[in-house]
Amino acid sequence: MTGLAAASTRAGRAAGLTLDDITQVELTWIEKQVEHWIRFGREVREQVLDRRRRILFFPPGATFALVRWAANEHGTVLSRLDILRAVAPGDACQTLPTVRPGGDILLRVDGWPKVERMLQHIDAIEAASIDPVAVAPDHWRHVHNRFAAGETPRAYTMQRHRAFLLARRIGA
Repeated sequence: MTGLAAASTRAGRAAGLTLDDITQVELTWIEKQVEHWIRFGREVREQVLDRRRRILFFPPGATFALVRWAANEHGTVLSRLDILRAVAPGDACQTLPTVRPGGDILLRVDGWPKVERMLQHIDAIEAASIDPVAVAPDHWRHVHNRFAAGETPRAYTMQRHRAFLLARRIGA
């Protein structure tokens, strides 16, 4: 477990969270066959199942990006990127493979060209010195809708981010 994950685990315990209260994401890595990874997000715990599988645990409200890719002898059969918000116990959620119980899906893109564009969008946010975990959920929904319509999403700038943080602070 990394130092950050260990610190997050302690924070989760201090908040009184149990494993039943947090979202579990099972990641599999079988080179050139099935590759699942987290592009961004802060887990509170990691459980290694074997050399190819592990489970990450996210507290309620945590935002993370899950990338899933799979191929067979004919080529790529799945390319998907989901940005999710972990839900609290009893909250309504959408289900998706490898995520238990599910999550609030903020963005979903299918197909490698869209996944690649989305990874570039996340890179641009990080290049603006903004942690993607802290991005306004409405921005991810906006990006999802623009991608679905075949349009280019607005950039998430530091000015937009400050406005989101201010609105959140005053409760708007």
